Amino acid sequence: MSELDKMQTGELYDFSSPEIMASNLRARRCLERFNRAAADDEAARRAALEELIPGIPSSSTIVPPFFCDHGHPIRIGEGVFINAGCTFLDGGGITIGDHTLIGPGCQLLTPQHPMDYMERRRPVERGLRIEIGEDCWLGGNVTVCPGVKIGDRCIIGAGSVVVHNLPDDVLAAGNPAVVKRALR
Repeated sequence: MSELDKMQTGELYDFSSPEIMASNLRARRCLERFNRAAADDEAARRAALEELIPGIPSSSTIVPPFFCDHGHPIRIGEGVFINAGCTFLDGGGITIGDHTLIGPGCQLLTPQHPMDYMERRRPVERGLRIEIGEDCWLGGNVTVCPGVKIGDRCIIGAGSVVVHNLPDDVLAAGNPAVVKRALR
């Protein structure tokens, strides 16, 4: 199994391997073009984005600057809006459902480093998939931790840190984020 395969299936992988480094370099080149495109050159920006995140729907928008590790493990649904300054550490894969809004400065972080300090000295980690449902709204500066699944139609309050899965139709906020109330 390749290091890229290990990364995307949640197994311990070597993030210093040549194939991981090549994937990251490809993403950085796309991001450089995306983030530096002139404000009135939407065609250049869109071309860089579509190369970075294959299959991104034309109805979905990411406002620069945007940062990610690889791009290709990100799946974005129709009508998604991702505001400026977001960081997606996407090695484990990130899925965002249709019509979800992600506020400025949000961080979606899939890497899980080893708990043992000696193992953390090695260039290894796991990528734990993040899934965000349809019609969600993440306020500004929300952090979603590795392996978290957020259900459909959820609202996450600004500045929250989501460390546990959330069911459909809830408002959650805080650090750590807790369900404040049901929305239906």
